[in-house]
Amino acid sequence: MQSKKHQVRMFTPPELAQLWGVKPEKVIAWIRSGELRALDFSTNAGVGRPRYRICENDALAFELLREVHVPTRSRKRARPRGEDVIEFF
Repeated sequence: MQSKKHQVRMFTPPELAQLWGVKPEKVIAWIRSGELRALDFSTNAGVGRPRYRICENDALAFELLREVHVPTRSRKRARPRGEDVIEFF
């Protein structure tokens, strides 16, 4: 009986760069800084040019960490007019 292999979508830095609207160098910088988790599929990992692949789950986790949460702004209250205010017309 054969088991089904779980296939995980993998992205290259240029593919993610295109999705996110940034340059591939920026994606590679995030990988090198440790912000974005990636795997190196080069023949001799750590030697020469890396062949990075980013798992879809790692890309989603990175997006969640960088998600911007804008606080809701409360409406400004009008200042009450006191007796010490002189109005000019």
